[in-house]
Amino acid sequence: MIASLKKTFVVASSVMIVGCGGAPVIVSTPIENIDTIPLKNIDLTESQLKGWNSLDLITDTIPGMSVDKAYNEIIKTRKGQTVIVGVIDSGVDIEHEDLDGVLWINTKEIKGNGKDDDGNGYVDDIYGWNFLGDSEDENLEFVRIIKKLKQKYTGKNLASVSENDKEEYQKYIQAKAEFEEKYQEAIGNKTQYEQILQQIKISHKTVSEVIGKEDYSQQELLKAKAETQEMQQHVAFLSQMFGFMDEGEKIPDFMKNLKEGVDHFTNQLNYNLNPEFDGRTVVGDNVDDIKDTNYGNNKVMGPDPKKEGIKHGTHVAGIIAAERNNGKGMNGVAKNVKIMSIRAVPDGDEYDKDIALAIRYAVDNGAKVINTSFGKYYSTHPEWVWDAIKYAAKKDVLIVNAAGNEGTNLDQKPVYPNDQTNNTSEIANNFITIGALNYSYGSELIADFSNYGKSNVDAFAPGVKIWSTTPNNSYEYLQGTSMAAPAVSGVAAMIRSYYPGLKASQVKQILMDSGLSTKATVVIAGKPTDTGKFSELSKSGKMVNLYNALILADKMSK
Repeated sequence: MIASLKKTFVVASSVMIVGCGGAPVIVSTPIENIDTIPLKNIDLTESQLKGWNSLDLITDTIPGMSVDKAYNEIIKTRKGQTVIVGVIDSGVDIEHEDLDGVLWINTKEIKGNGKDDDGNGYVDDIYGWNFLGDSEDENLEFVRIIKKLKQKYTGKNLASVSENDKEEYQKYIQAKAEFEEKYQEAIGNKTQYEQILQQIKISHKTVSEVIGKEDYSQQELLKAKAETQEMQQHVAFLSQMFGFMDEGEKIPDFMKNLKEGVDHFTNQLNYNLNPEFDGRTVVGDNVDDIKDTNYGNNKVMGPDPKKEGIKHGTHVAGIIAAERNNGKGMNGVAKNVKIMSIRAVPDGDEYDKDIALAIRYAVDNGAKVINTSFGKYYSTHPEWVWDAIKYAAKKDVLIVNAAGNEGTNLDQKPVYPNDQTNNTSEIANNFITIGALNYSYGSELIADFSNYGKSNVDAFAPGVKIWSTTPNNSYEYLQGTSMAAPAVSGVAAMIRSYYPGLKASQVKQILMDSGLSTKATVVIAGKPTDTGKFSELSKSGKMVNLYNALILADKMSK
């Protein structure tokens, strides 16, 4: 069926989309032949950068998803149905100025009465559910595996364990090796970041006093009077630092990033990689019992009054559905969306139990799209999540999943959650995995951090330097496949809004079949010596495109 749809789609010259009012609207042909587009050789403007994921490759020579083009030429004034999108993440700032109007509200629940009014098993779940309770930090999964199996296998070798335990023992040994590598890496990175930050503070203070301001450019830096050898060294060092900075950044921005890096690796050592730490004690459930469901609370913003821990989930929610054209911050990809906030992803690795129950919660409470921007490389109960994915498939719910950010071929190293066991056939047809695109159209099209895989990654979408909502009415650039997945969730929500008769499996097929492809050779994982055809790095070989997706959705709906 896919092949025949592709053929029909490519030869179409125009299609008719009938709006809810019955009036037909002529829609142009799909965007094709992108290999003839000249490369963009000039830097993006600030406006372009903030909205590049919505731009059009042909018009703007920027590999966005043609969102603006779709709204201007296809959607126009058409009305669609409301679609609930479940955001399983670190939490969402439900008080944000750009999100407060697009929140799912459980109207069957009476706020604050301490009762489960709708009988869904969750008390006062007005905006969603917090499966983490007051927990914020967590171990990585391989640390939890070591802690669980250490007593059983200390002093043992493969020959001395029973045949039934050999697979578990090998997982334990693998986890120990991973721990040693990551622990030493975290110590080294923390030390390096601290040293660079300390030096840059000294040099920046000296140079800014000479130049007369702190937010100087590299050009202004090089023009600064360097009359002493010490001053020359400061200028040379700072000039070198500019080479590590993103476009438009200044030294204060870089210092902030370095400080965040120090904090990240410090947290890794204190919590994620600390075998003595147990973040689950405050939750009070048995993580190895999927039937133990009486835990968590309705505080979808988590326990931190500063909301620092919910930045990731708030950013994801904004990409999907930040209020459009309200004169604030940014526009989400989709309109007609209500965001269901489900907190299940700590700072550390998520528990399989929380994810399985979160998926089921979203499904049972009306979500038609679920975004899962998280992942890990070890899983102790993957079958629980697979069962939840199958349950979502039976209920016609699409799950949009982030591929991961380690520049890894997922056909060789699986990440969880996924929809394949041992690289075999898919367990369901409602799960789509998304890699990340860069805003540079050319050999650097693939984000240097993005995972890929001809079998295990389905398509790519914008994921580098994405502008979106962050807590306390702020906005920031973040990047990762975590930002690419919600872009696709937004496209999926638009399809489900305007073509509600299409099944989740059909929406997945549309997302993959309607995307843009290129024959270009691209750099893989940021390694110039490692290149490959873009079309071979995912199952579809394509970039998700809203404009084309709506055209194909119209054809399929008929």
